[in-house]
Amino acid sequence: MKLLMLGGTEFVGRAITDDALDRGWEVTLFHRGHHAGPPGTSAVHGDRTVPGSLDALAEGKWDLVVDTWSGAPTAVRDSARLLSGRAGRYAYISSRSVYAYPAPAGMGEDGPLVEGSPDADSLAYAEDKRGGELAALDAFGDRALLVRAGLIMGPYENVGRLPWWLNRAARGGPMVAPGPRDLPLQYIDVRDLARWTLDAAVAGHGGPYNLVSPVGHATMGSFLEACVAATGGAAELRWTDPALIAAAGIEPWTELPVWLPEGELHDYMFGGNVAKAQAAGLTCRPVEETVADTWAWLRSLGGVVPQRPDRPRKGITEEQEAALLGL
Repeated sequence: MKLLMLGGTEFVGRAITDDALDRGWEVTLFHRGHHAGPPGTSAVHGDRTVPGSLDALAEGKWDLVVDTWSGAPTAVRDSARLLSGRAGRYAYISSRSVYAYPAPAGMGEDGPLVEGSPDADSLAYAEDKRGGELAALDAFGDRALLVRAGLIMGPYENVGRLPWWLNRAARGGPMVAPGPRDLPLQYIDVRDLARWTLDAAVAGHGGPYNLVSPVGHATMGSFLEACVAATGGAAELRWTDPALIAAAGIEPWTELPVWLPEGELHDYMFGGNVAKAQAAGLTCRPVEETVADTWAWLRSLGGVVPQRPDRPRKGITEEQEAALLGL
């Protein structure tokens, strides 16, 4: 198999690249050259936001293109149009954010969607991802695979959610644990996403798939307990009522990454129906493995977390946590 990876040096793209290399595939990376690709890949450099940069891909044939783009849909449009006659399939890593909010728990791929256009400049994350989907479909039709991922965690994370919790647990002491403990989470390990995407493309699947773990695969309890265990057990979880967190003015998801209190937004983010992806082979490793492997990767970097410049930093300060816990 010959894979053209648009990106391929960070987080999701890197995991897909690694998985393809493990399969013995021939991998070409098209990226800006800011980060080195893994050994065994060949690189073509270009910036999709710069007119004419796709000229570097004017020749060549591939069995599969994988695209993780999250900016202006025009970048997906131009890439997909250029490659539609020279690539077998196009897998676009989209997002469950393309579903119109609010959405009930248990909703499948046929739920209502936000508006989007393949010809749009960058508007907002959800609309950009929907426009990217439409661009892939316009160029590749049923040869386009739309991978609607939810929360993504695992090694190479450059968004800062799981790394923040791991570094906090490693610091030890009383640690805020937003409750309730049995609150279900829904996420996907980046390596499970990579494996499923390549398997699904090889199998000839097309169209949209929700790609997250089944509801209840993990809970806030199992997630945070895994963080404490992986980092040596020095932290003491203090389960905290969501009402106290709200009263302190602390924001879910950003200041307390991963966590959303029960309610409409939790149902939207952590209630997706994944039966279609499971029927197409989705399996998810235990949360303890995701957490431990991410900690091992962080330690290999000296605890310094790579951070995407277009994503805000996550987490609360030590002072905020102490005040919340009454310390």
